[in-house]
Amino acid sequence: MTDPASRHTSVLLKETIEWLRPRPEGRYLDGTLGMGGHSEAILEAAAGKAELLGLDRDEEALDLAAERLDRFSDKTHLYHLPFSRYEDALDDLGWDTVDGAVLDLGVSSLQLDEADRGFSFIKDGPLDMRMDTASGLPSAKVLVNTLKHGELARIIRQYGEDPMAGKIASAILREREKDPIETTLRLASIVEKAYPAKMRATARTHPATRTFQGLRIAVNRELEELSTFLETIVARLSPGARVAIISFHSLEDRVVKRAFREAAQECICPKHQPICTCEGVAKLKVLTKKPAVASEEETAVNTRSRSAKLRVAERLGPDGKST
Repeated sequence: MTDPASRHTSVLLKETIEWLRPRPEGRYLDGTLGMGGHSEAILEAAAGKAELLGLDRDEEALDLAAERLDRFSDKTHLYHLPFSRYEDALDDLGWDTVDGAVLDLGVSSLQLDEADRGFSFIKDGPLDMRMDTASGLPSAKVLVNTLKHGELARIIRQYGEDPMAGKIASAILREREKDPIETTLRLASIVEKAYPAKMRATARTHPATRTFQGLRIAVNRELEELSTFLETIVARLSPGARVAIISFHSLEDRVVKRAFREAAQECICPKHQPICTCEGVAKLKVLTKKPAVASEEETAVNTRSRSAKLRVAERLGPDGKST
């Protein structure tokens, strides 16, 4: 079997570990285990004496991560779950809180490189895009071939942030009337042709990039997953614990930034109220006023890291102060 470390390079790895400060006897959550890069680094930083809970909804990734983390098998607990359901795993283990948590929200090389997963517009494969094919969620093929124009355009515009969303949706509807759209390269070709020639010639990325991103986010309900996690994680962090989240596009980054900022507020009274009556206490301290980004050295060897942004926050004590 191919070494998992050679198939996927974890982005912002050094920075993430420096912020998390893993310690022996600590308990850590990796909600997006992937092929185990961040988890391995957490356990190494804690001299193999911490416990780690790793989640992923991709069973192939779980198998590869288990192989990579085999030397720490007595300290790792791996679950086939989306990260929004991390509390199920915590409760199963009997853990009330964790001493650190990390999410890497990007699509892994494992998923992009395998054509039959349907994530790539470079390699031909079935139009799927589900991170967990057994999830019961509708695939990208279902969305592309059944959604009305308005909903399809909304997904491409809102999640893919593509200004050509309306024209792309129109092109998809025209083509699917001829034959169902079932493969990645056919969809990519339809999207590319929907772009004016001048835009195609000057585009920095493939014209289908944003459409594929939008469909992937919709298929896997990625923003809903992230919002659910952020709504609950603060209460499951022990005082002094840190949560580190790596995002790859502005939609995710805005959700993380907003959630951290709200949890860092002391007063949650309405703005028009002249006197504070909530007696609120801040729950988080935001440690990254601006997100950390990859160094020139990292982007030179891993182009995927160019769009990565890392935000980190620390759980405050019951009095709203650092422990």
